[in-house]
Amino acid sequence: VTGGSSGIGKCIAIECYKQGAFITLIARDENKLLQTKKEIETYSVNDKQVVLCISVDVSKDYEQVENVLKQAQEKLGPVDMLVNCAGTSVTGKFEDIEVNSFERLMAVNYLGSVYPSRAVIATMKERRMGRIVFVSSQAGQLGLFGYTAYSPTKFALRGLAEALQMEVKPYNIYITVAYPPDTDTPGFAEESKTKPLETKLISETSSVCQAEQVARVIVKDAIQGNFNSSVGSDGYMLSILTSGMSPVTSITEGLQQVVCMGIFRIIGLFYLGSFDSIVRRCMMQREKSESADKNE
Repeated sequence: VTGGSSGIGKCIAIECYKQGAFITLIARDENKLLQTKKEIETYSVNDKQVVLCISVDVSKDYEQVENVLKQAQEKLGPVDMLVNCAGTSVTGKFEDIEVNSFERLMAVNYLGSVYPSRAVIATMKERRMGRIVFVSSQAGQLGLFGYTAYSPTKFALRGLAEALQMEVKPYNIYITVAYPPDTDTPGFAEESKTKPLETKLISETSSVCQAEQVARVIVKDAIQGNFNSSVGSDGYMLSILTSGMSPVTSITEGLQQVVCMGIFRIIGLFYLGSFDSIVRRCMMQREKSESADKNE
């Protein structure tokens, strides 16, 4: 589990550990990794289980990522499931976001998933088995005000997942793209400090989920080999609306998409209208405030 020292990644690791898995946690902060290791070990179901910690930046040096994953496989055996959960976020108006933030987010959120996946895929193909999870976001299904740096990196994961799934399906390897909503994590709390007003108001139109709930859904979908993983009714609707040419796990899933697409599009248009209204109101309030300040 990359990004496994906190948030959704940590909860996914706990969920898998509860099911008897051996866990390798990968993150940058060694102290947080060791604290998380102790927490996860309290959920052991047998004496043989192991939690291995690796401190590395998965977005910087592919060879380093490849080497540490080789070491992990030498200690714990081949990777049955890789969960790419390392990620970060920057919010703000497009012109206010530093240019290097766009580069950093693409490195962490996209390449930080490419490198670990690239490092394990050959062994998975040799074994004719494996699961790879990409943790995207609902902001990877729908571009929203304030997320011009973040959304594209999460959209990119879906393109990678679709292309990779077509390559590896004959080898009995299945890809899952998870689209969690706003989730109560340290990263979300940090992001909320700098959110533009428009982004906050749009986010408030849906509830904040608990990381444990999101983790359970993702692990279940990954084990079942589902391509899409969503949480709640909003998540289900978004997954139907954005299904496009993405793979389906069953005929039932495909039929649901065909039947529900039209009505969900109508509902979606109302949502988009309300979001546009929020942005317009905020702009008008800001202009009034600026005008009043000038008059003073």
